[in-house]
Amino acid sequence: MKTALISGITGQDGSYLAEFLIQKGYQVHGIIRRSSSFNTDRLDHIYADPHASSRQLHLHYGDLANAARLSQLLEQIQPDEVYNLAAQSHVRVSFEQAEYTADVVATGALRLLEAFRQYAGHSGKSPKLYQAGSSEMFGATPPPQSEATPFYPRSPYAVSKVAAHWYGVNFREAHGLFICNGILFNHESPRRGETFVTRKITRALGRIKLGMQDKLYLGNLDARRDWGHAADYVRAMWLMLQQDTPDDYVVATGQSYSVREFLHLAGGYAGLDWTRHVEVDPRYFRPTEVDYLQGDAAKARRILGWAPEISFEELVRAMVDGDLELARQEQTLLRAGHLVPSRGAAHA
Repeated sequence: MKTALISGITGQDGSYLAEFLIQKGYQVHGIIRRSSSFNTDRLDHIYADPHASSRQLHLHYGDLANAARLSQLLEQIQPDEVYNLAAQSHVRVSFEQAEYTADVVATGALRLLEAFRQYAGHSGKSPKLYQAGSSEMFGATPPPQSEATPFYPRSPYAVSKVAAHWYGVNFREAHGLFICNGILFNHESPRRGETFVTRKITRALGRIKLGMQDKLYLGNLDARRDWGHAADYVRAMWLMLQQDTPDDYVVATGQSYSVREFLHLAGGYAGLDWTRHVEVDPRYFRPTEVDYLQGDAAKARRILGWAPEISFEELVRAMVDGDLELARQEQTLLRAGHLVPSRGAAHA
């Protein structure tokens, strides 16, 4: 039975990866940050009582800002595979919290890599590490973007991801470690955070459909992204660590759509004319925009045997269906007087 350690396990990708690895028979350990409120809702369906002897999911407090704790966890857990998914991952927020983003995304990755190097050196194992990269690293470089495409980051988040990527390459080459960088293009799901544009759209459409909200404020509707489903992409992460040789891979669908096209499809599924409800707010434009991302995942298809199984249309429908159901639940609670009306969905 293999053991995996996941940083960022409470996020969208972390929850799908934990679910996937448990189905593969892994013992899965996740790093979570201390919070005064519960932040593990994405893991509820796979959570088991800590007293249960048969449980496969184990959660540990830690943070990429704490190097000593990272080393302690590696020594304690003795993982075969490590997946670094933790990040301050909101691009727009990274302009306002650039230093924090760099500390967690770039230096945090370095802290984990150094702890991993020490652990690999004396554990007697041959552990493997996955470092989560992002298509945002390509930024202003014209599509299609592949592993050979130069990086041109356009945000503090993207710059930090580029640094983490090269830290991974350097540790692999300098110390002979099994480290893979996955350059993942945009991947969404019903578990996506509500401040990310796709989920912001489907969440608002659900509330608009039920008369709980009227307007949705967005930024650049013409930005184009290569959108896939997170469940497909965590499978690619795992496949990278099953190879004999470590390498870096772009993971993408090869198709690109604008935010406007996403709105049109989602609005159609929801039975709404989105043009009556959406307004462009300049506050949501980035200081430096990324206009067009479209990935070339030929290498992943050839070497990993990976291909997306969930289409763009299926992804959008699943997100709309999920948020329509969430809006119905919210409406029921409001009518029963158990919920304060939310204003955040329209403005986040």
